[in-house]
Amino acid sequence: HVQLKESGGGLVQAGGSLRLSCAASGLTFSSYPMGWFRQAPGKEREFLAAISENGGTTYYSTAVKGRVTISRDNAKSTVYLQMITLKTEDTAVYYCAAPRPGQAVGPWLLSEVWYWGQGTQVTVAS
Repeated sequence: HVQLKESGGGLVQAGGSLRLSCAASGLTFSSYPMGWFRQAPGKEREFLAAISENGGTTYYSTAVKGRVTISRDNAKSTVYLQMITLKTEDTAVYYCAAPRPGQAVGPWLLSEVWYWGQGTQVTVAS
């Protein structure tokens, strides 16, 4: 069965950086676009970033554009989210996501995600 497993979350000071990883198994990773969402306490889960199957196309939400970089390593079946200049409002659970193969890279709806990871907590302290 498909598994997406995030890692790399933790506690960081404002202004710091983190790199999240998501290791995928049980699917042909290179056939899926991949993305990241987050959910802050009391808020809806929101789309952050997406990357195409071969990594050639990326898309970022305006909330994080310029501060995050999504990348992937198909040989390792892993997608990454590098975050810099973290703010307290970035505190959330971060989720890895995979929509259907061939889904266009863009702001995905929750209903367009086929597979979710279990999430990794990121806490940014002031």
